[in-house]
Amino acid sequence: MVAATQIRTDEQLQRDVLAELKWDARIQPNEIGVIVKDGVVTLTGWVDSYTKKWEAEQAALRVRGVKAVANDIEIRLPIEAERPDPDIARAAVEALEWDAGVPTDKVHAKVSKGWVTLEGEVEWQYQKEAAERAVRRLTGVRGVTNLLVVKPHTSPTDLKLRIEDALIRNAELDARRIQVLVAGNKAILKGTVRSWAEREAAARAAWSAPGIAEVDNQIVVVP
Repeated sequence: MVAATQIRTDEQLQRDVLAELKWDARIQPNEIGVIVKDGVVTLTGWVDSYTKKWEAEQAALRVRGVKAVANDIEIRLPIEAERPDPDIARAAVEALEWDAGVPTDKVHAKVSKGWVTLEGEVEWQYQKEAAERAVRRLTGVRGVTNLLVVKPHTSPTDLKLRIEDALIRNAELDARRIQVLVAGNKAILKGTVRSWAEREAAARAAWSAPGIAEVDNQIVVVP
């Protein structure tokens, strides 16, 4: 039991992050450098698409004991992937229209130097995430800023109970270690979990409650 609660060293985390990058078939681990200090991972190097940069960050966050990730990976698009902003903007509009989870009449995309900015209002967090996912994979995209605002029509008074019930149902989580506070349509999560993945699972549970427009995730990762 003592060994299970030991804090993992930066060297161990570095090895595990490199192993996770190698495990993910979408990423070429030899392109990416990994530096770890006090549990914070910095990713360096360069890749040929924004999707790879994003996937590398998600891979690092999956590793138990990682507290945060600074993604300094550079994107160097191959010549055939370079596209002018108007072309990317048109592709973004089409991608959003094709995604059934996105209310296209409420989501707008702007493109500057390959960087896509999403603006507008949606009713659910999953719609905000779906919109970002739709444009993230487009050829020529160098980055995405998601400024979509979640503004639900409903504001149930039992949000706190709904979120707590969702945490209890989640097999990944020890709900006893998490505290839920609700202020208006904002959920505040506090407590400790054993990994970044658990921290994200708690946030997803909070976002699933109807009426939640913002989640302040203050949960601390304690391996």
